[in-house]
Amino acid sequence: MSVEVRARGLVKSYRDGERVVEVLRGVDLDVAPGELVAIEGPSGSGKSTLLHLVGGLDSPDRGELAVGGRALAGLDAEELARYRCQTVGFVFQFYQLLADFTAAENVLMPARIARLPLASWRRRAGELLAAVGLADRATHFPGQLSGGEQQRVALCRALLLEPSLLLADEPTGNLDPASGEQVFALLLELARAHGTTSLLVTHNPGMARRCARVLRLQNGALHELSR
Repeated sequence: MSVEVRARGLVKSYRDGERVVEVLRGVDLDVAPGELVAIEGPSGSGKSTLLHLVGGLDSPDRGELAVGGRALAGLDAEELARYRCQTVGFVFQFYQLLADFTAAENVLMPARIARLPLASWRRRAGELLAAVGLADRATHFPGQLSGGEQQRVALCRALLLEPSLLLADEPTGNLDPASGEQVFALLLELARAHGTTSLLVTHNPGMARRCARVLRLQNGALHELSR
């Protein structure tokens, strides 16, 4: 199942000492169910901030944001936590794997956090690891895996609970070109196979062009780029 993302007039600012920095200045965003959209822009333009708002990790100062027709502003703390766990899958640049857990245990972490019966999710974790070529690395710890392997584990973790929305923040930015290409190809393949609505932040123009649409965030506003 996929969801629509709709934002109107998102404004977000941060305080830097005595100075207030307005990062988003009335951002509008529409992502259709099942669509894969790339967001690019200069460093510090607010790309990660926008993903954090959509993912429920932060809230806008002003504006409206709805995912699947449900306004995030109307969710209480418990509902937001459930939204982040069950609706959204996150992939970050620096993997965020737990060092004391094996690859399979890291993939299972969303089910553990959601207090779901782990026995019923172990098979899916194994299937996901097999799908990204890591079936034989399931019992290895992050420190025993390469950067590309760790990011593939992180991708499996993000998809474990079959989220409706996948948010990937520079998922290949910490990888060498070959590993980055492999991870990106897997992200495309898995997102499309599951019909997941996806937002991808990237500095890589080649990867961005392989998405359905490319948006550029600059001077606090989003602009669609022609293909």
